[in-house]
Amino acid sequence: MASIDPDDESIGTLFARLVEDGKSYGRAEFDYYRMLAAERLALARNGIIAGVVAAMLGFATLVGLIVGMIFSLSFIMPPGFATMLVIGLCGGGIYGLAIFARNRIMAALRPRDEKQP
Repeated sequence: MASIDPDDESIGTLFARLVEDGKSYGRAEFDYYRMLAAERLALARNGIIAGVVAAMLGFATLVGLIVGMIFSLSFIMPPGFATMLVIGLCGGGIYGLAIFARNRIMAALRPRDEKQP
């Protein structure tokens, strides 16, 4: 006959301890990944700021280039026509790049077993 040891814990107590250990493990994992994400963001912050400033300067340069092209062409033709020509050429370039981007994205999203046209 088996004797009951008073130091043995019941199944309910063991299960409750298991749940608590699982919760503490989950909290520790969450805290670890939150700390890791904050550390990586702090490392990348200056790079992100520099990238945004570079993008703004790039857009400002493009605006200056377009205005310069309009002024340069205004010596050859009326300013209205020069503006229409430059805006039309820029619009055509934007349209071409947008179609190219759409086709590349659609090709990337197409299932692999589908045949290429």
